[in-house]
Amino acid sequence: MSDFDAGAIRVIACDIFGTTVDWYSGVRDQVAPVFAAAGIDVDAGEFTSAWRDRYLPSMRRVQDGSRDWAVLDTLHRESLDALLDEHGVSLGEDDRRRLVRAWHRLPAWPDAAAGLARLRSRHVVAALSNGGFALLTHLVKDAALPFDCILSAELARDYKPSATVYRTAAGLLDVAPGEVLMVAAHAWDLAGARSAGLRTAFLERPAEKGPHRQADRPGDFPADLVAADFPELAGLLGC
Repeated sequence: MSDFDAGAIRVIACDIFGTTVDWYSGVRDQVAPVFAAAGIDVDAGEFTSAWRDRYLPSMRRVQDGSRDWAVLDTLHRESLDALLDEHGVSLGEDDRRRLVRAWHRLPAWPDAAAGLARLRSRHVVAALSNGGFALLTHLVKDAALPFDCILSAELARDYKPSATVYRTAAGLLDVAPGEVLMVAAHAWDLAGARSAGLRTAFLERPAEKGPHRQADRPGDFPADLVAADFPELAGLLGC
């Protein structure tokens, strides 16, 4: 957008699942050995994609009042149980808990750590995700990602793309919404941030949904900036 002023940005808020870490291969590679050990003949990649398909609908039920507030681990568990039932799969409690915790241990995209470090040289860099506070703490630590702080949607007791989550993040860091740049690989996330008054940057992640699905692409939704990775974004912001 022509009115974007990089110098006005004080906070870089980064989406996590898909934007900063690779959820697809990370979860798939943890599902596969659990299924193999249990003798379950279900493709781990297809199962992971089907599980992720329930992500936004599960949070929508919280947002529309269909169910009480619950952290993402609880929603992931409910989605997992339903999906296993649909496949007619019997899996023990320990394995189900292990699969839910797979979302706590996901590999960062190769460019993420170095790009975030560059962004930190001039900005406060925050993780802003629908993941619960504990989930994000474990994930960021495990992946050695250099965030200044974690802003879980749990702090707002809501979920992106609700404007409440983005505005809560800005309020907690004592900045105006327009001083926050939301970085995401998802058009729905950028749309929510834009509606809350944040500036937006689309980060391209063509492999985000795995080898058989189309990831969101530049142009799917208007953004102030478009970058192929975090280092390119840092360059666009003069870092």
